[in-house]
Amino acid sequence: MITTTDDEHDRSPAHALLADGTTVCIRPVVPADHDQLEELYDEMSPENLRLRFFAASRRSATMAADRACAPARPGYRALLAETQGHVIGLAEYETGDEADSAEISIAVADGLHHRGVGTLLVEHLVSAARSEGITTFTADALGENHEVLRLFSDLGLRVTRRFDGPEVRCTVPLDEDDAYLSAVEARGRRADVASLQPLLRPHVIAVVGAGRKPGSVGRALLHHLHSGEFSRRLFAVNPSATSILGIPCHPSVTALPRTPDLVVVAVPAPAVPATAEECGKAGVRALLVVTAGLDSDQAQALLSACRTHGMRLVGPNCLGITNTEPDLRLDATFAAGHPHPGTAGVAVQSGGIGIALLDGLSRLGIGVSSFVSLGDKYDVSGNDMLQWWESDGRTDLALLHLESFGNPRAFSRTARRVTRCMPVLTVDAGRTDAGRRAAASHTAAAATRTMTRQALFTQAGITATRSVGELLETAALLHSQPLPEGSRVAIVTNAGGAGVLAADACGEAGLALPAFTPSTVDDLLAVLPDGAAIGNPVDATAAVTEEELGTCVDRLMRCTGIDAVLVALVPTAVAEATGDDLVRALTRSPGRRARPVAVVRLEQALPVELLPTADSGTIPSYAEPHSAARALAHAAARAGWLGRPAGSVPELADVDAPRAHAVVDDHLRAHPDGGWLDPSTCADLLSCYGIPQIPWAWAETEDAAVLAAERLRGVDGRVVMKAHWPGLVHKTQQHAVHLDLRGDTQVRTAFRDFQTRCAGLMTGVVVQPLAARGTELFAGVVQDEVFGPLVLFGLGGKATEVLADHAARLAPLTDHDVHDLITSPRCAPLLFGTHGGAPVDLEGLEQLLLRLSRMAADLPQLAEADFNPALATPDQVTVLDARVRLLPRRPHDPYLRRLR
Repeated sequence: MITTTDDEHDRSPAHALLADGTTVCIRPVVPADHDQLEELYDEMSPENLRLRFFAASRRSATMAADRACAPARPGYRALLAETQGHVIGLAEYETGDEADSAEISIAVADGLHHRGVGTLLVEHLVSAARSEGITTFTADALGENHEVLRLFSDLGLRVTRRFDGPEVRCTVPLDEDDAYLSAVEARGRRADVASLQPLLRPHVIAVVGAGRKPGSVGRALLHHLHSGEFSRRLFAVNPSATSILGIPCHPSVTALPRTPDLVVVAVPAPAVPATAEECGKAGVRALLVVTAGLDSDQAQALLSACRTHGMRLVGPNCLGITNTEPDLRLDATFAAGHPHPGTAGVAVQSGGIGIALLDGLSRLGIGVSSFVSLGDKYDVSGNDMLQWWESDGRTDLALLHLESFGNPRAFSRTARRVTRCMPVLTVDAGRTDAGRRAAASHTAAAATRTMTRQALFTQAGITATRSVGELLETAALLHSQPLPEGSRVAIVTNAGGAGVLAADACGEAGLALPAFTPSTVDDLLAVLPDGAAIGNPVDATAAVTEEELGTCVDRLMRCTGIDAVLVALVPTAVAEATGDDLVRALTRSPGRRARPVAVVRLEQALPVELLPTADSGTIPSYAEPHSAARALAHAAARAGWLGRPAGSVPELADVDAPRAHAVVDDHLRAHPDGGWLDPSTCADLLSCYGIPQIPWAWAETEDAAVLAAERLRGVDGRVVMKAHWPGLVHKTQQHAVHLDLRGDTQVRTAFRDFQTRCAGLMTGVVVQPLAARGTELFAGVVQDEVFGPLVLFGLGGKATEVLADHAARLAPLTDHDVHDLITSPRCAPLLFGTHGGAPVDLEGLEQLLLRLSRMAADLPQLAEADFNPALATPDQVTVLDARVRLLPRRPHDPYLRRLR
């Protein structure tokens, strides 16, 4: 797989999509671009030049090219847009007297307006300006220049206009708020969907690498397309044949009578780059590369050809793609059979899992709207497919199997939006790859990749299952049943033992089995046979008839306090009703769909089936109670996620981000390789974000320690002394802490003990007052290179790693995320008051986590921060010990529109 670092993203050209789905390269201007920039202006009409320079002046155009290509200078930046080596747009800004404000100008080639060239350039300039501390753009335009004025007004940023005769002065604050991100997201979604049209709705397809003899992957793909009755033009490319499987064959892509929208590439790895280059030069818009085994040079050449010529790419090393639209019938895979048309969108990285999902969805009757095997995922990703399904008008269920994430933060924003429209399910693959980090802090030790992925899924509203089987079981219920209002389940069974199994399964899945009201008990006794036990589960006995069971379930479905009904059935020879009769009791009534119902049939051969109902719907039937319970629990969780409004990132007072950047920059200038901050610098950084810290003093001598202790006497006059040396993280493990020190003698003895045991290491001590009693908590953050900052919270002190009672969410935290962090750990009851105790300062705790999140989001150089313990009392929350590690990292904008 091709990967790029943040630094490479920021310094290298970025490829992005215009509104019509074509690819452009956005890059900094260099002196060698002078002739092309002059050509850009030379080809502009006099009217376009007049609107750009306020006069139809070629001299102004030459001066503009000179300015853009001049040597780099502070406060100036110029970016150009080019396609296939031809410059089509330029945007630049330059600061004036005020370093935080810059004037911006834009030029777009004639004939390319309304395709989003200028907007895309401005978005990239906005990102660059923010990283340089610029907070405002200004621009002068003629009042009649409606296009540039509309560009600014449609950005998603606040714009103020001041008219001065024929000119308009636009002022644009560069606030990174949700409105701007949503506007960028909407533009990206339209461009993304347009770029996928040639891939998923092609008019002409060519298969390169289809052999004349059976057995080749290329021939299998060609056969699949042909036998699947692809409704549009299909060609094969093979220099040694004129026809394969009755399909016209040509010697090369350039020899085809029509330029393909999509080319399926199934040639040996060494031939892939040349094939891609030929396709690009011929005007092909999309490639599906099933070939595996590309080395790094071949991979880079393939991606370079796609970027240069504006082709979207699926693969390499993939199973293929499918779109079951009736007027298309595209099945370019080498799976054994054709999937049934349906409403589930599927994207996988593993071909084997793709085959299992295609088979399972077809067997269930859910079917597939479109399927993409992403393979090594050089380009098209799960994020692309979510946006396609959101807009295709056919998909109502999205299934993902992703082994890696190219841009998790952008994926999360997309998923949060899409999951409001349809369920998004995934298999949480790679859960055992804990891979604890080399860094030694509590935060880094706790932040496993599993925890990070689960935080992403939880915050985005994605239903994460643990296996393909569980994925299909949950998909069956979400496809066929309405969502429950909560997690309260009523169980009905015709065998007591089956009811016990179902009750255990529900309890283990986190579902509740509420007791029935007396009136409900009376209603059920009135319709069930003698001997029925009306608890929860309801044991309707083996003598229950079809009519009695149906009536019982109907009444439970209308019962207040019940959100779903689980019916566990076993075949018996006691009653007149057969097993099929009892099932028919559940499927005959169309009015039962107000709440979800699931069936468990212990004799069922398949893990899950969908039983047709009289109203043309279906009911899921499971072979195991645990399968049904897990599916209901996932449905309840989705209902809960949908039921609360989207969270927002609260505004924080007393945050000094510029000073924080200065603290970080000063430290990294002195320590280019980064490292752990000393106590003073750490305290300075925390104070920039208003993070409350216990008073402390630094002492390098015994006498200074005594004086510090006299100033900082805590509870009953006691103090704490902590040794410090560069790189020390776990003070307790190194016996670098003395607690409960009273009087000068104990302070001197503690200092001398450190001097003796830590000779040659210790640079000084930190003296603090002994804190009052409270709940010791742990809060921290670690920067994941892929996922960004992850905030962790849980029980602190010595129990942090022993009990591993942690919850995690990705920053920036919303108000909902903070609530979830505080309520998720097992220690949560301690915070809200137990056995008559007072709750801790919950507002202070929320503020601590929000400020920690803001610090991590502001500072990409913050590799990890570790607050342990943070002491929570009813009156306040205070950090007693803090450790922060910095690394020299460049800012990276995860929401900037660019292809991988």
